[in-house]
Amino acid sequence: MIDVQTKKEILRRLAAAEIEHDIKVIYAVESGSRAWGFASPNSDYDVRFIYVRKQDWYLSVDVEDKRDVIEYPIVDEMDISGWDIRKALKLFWKSNPSFIEWLQSPIVYKDDDFFVHKARELLPTIAVSQKGIYHYLNMAKANFREYLSKDCVLLKKYFYVLRPLLAVMWLEKYDQPAPIEFEKLRNLVAGNTPLDEAITELLERKKACLETEHIPKLPLINQFIESELDRREPWVASQKDRDADFEVLNRLFKAVLERNEKRSIYNRSL
Repeated sequence: MIDVQTKKEILRRLAAAEIEHDIKVIYAVESGSRAWGFASPNSDYDVRFIYVRKQDWYLSVDVEDKRDVIEYPIVDEMDISGWDIRKALKLFWKSNPSFIEWLQSPIVYKDDDFFVHKARELLPTIAVSQKGIYHYLNMAKANFREYLSKDCVLLKKYFYVLRPLLAVMWLEKYDQPAPIEFEKLRNLVAGNTPLDEAITELLERKKACLETEHIPKLPLINQFIESELDRREPWVASQKDRDADFEVLNRLFKAVLERNEKRSIYNRSL
C-alpha cells in the first residue's frame, strides 16, 4: 500500500521530529485518502502521529499554555503532523472522530506496542456514537452544499460526502466506531445495485485521475445523498449525549508516561 522508499522517508522524518522536539513518537499512521482506499496518483501522504514528552514537561503550572501540536509544511506530497498524548486523550474523551479513525487506520508506520492497543481496548466504553454522527453528518452536509451543488463538481469531493455519510449509517446501525476503509462502509448500500454501480464507477475514476479532476454532477448519487441527509436530521436531534469516564484515560496517560520515563532512563544508562 505504501512503497518501501516512501515509508523509509516517512520514518526518517518522524525520527528527525523526535530529535528536533525532544519527544517520543509512540504511534504514527496514514489518515487520508490512502488509508480510506481511494487515493489519486498524486494524493498527499497524510501522516498523523501521537507523541509523548518527558514527564517533567507535564509537571508545570503553565502546561495548559504549552503547544501540544507539531506540524510540518507539506514537502514532496508528505503532510506530517502530530498531537501530544495529553491532547489526544482529551479528544478521545470527546469521541473525536479523527483520533478514533487513527486508531483504526490500516496503514501503521510506527507502534510502540502499548499505547494504541490499550486505547483500542477502551473504544467500546469511550466512543459515543451520537458524537460521531453529529460530526460526520455536519461534514457531509458542509461538503455537499459547498462542492456538489454546481453542474460541474470536483470528483474527489463526492467521497468527502459519501464517506462521512456512510459512517453515519454505520454508527446508526451498529452503534460502534465506523471503519476507516471506504470499501467496508460501502457494503451498507450493496443492495442498491444502481447506486453501488455508480459508486464503483466513480471510485475507479477517482483512483485513476488527478486530485483536480472535475466531472458533471451525478444525479443518482446526489439524490441518495440528499435523501440520507434529510432522513437523519430528526434522528440526530432526538439523541441524548453522554460523556465517557475520564479516569480510565488518566490511568492510560500515567502508564504511557511511566513507560516512556523508564525507556529514557535505560537509554541514558547505555
